[in-house]
Amino acid sequence: MNNNLKLLRKKKGYTQIAVQMRTGIEQALLSKFENGERIPPTETLLKLAEFYNVSIDYILCRTKNPEINK
Repeated sequence: MNNNLKLLRKKKGYTQIAVQMRTGIEQALLSKFENGERIPPTETLLKLAEFYNVSIDYILCRTKNPEINK
């Protein structure tokens, strides 16, 4: 699965541990999500989209536009 999670994290200058501390998502899972080894469940996608202030479609590479459609 292609995703923008690692790109988003790096742009913000966060480590996986920092994201874990702010979101409650375990670092080991974040690593697997970033590397495409696991697909985040919907609840986790919502949490990450809110944390990074982007759309779920952007995280999942369904659009190049990170803006949330309102």
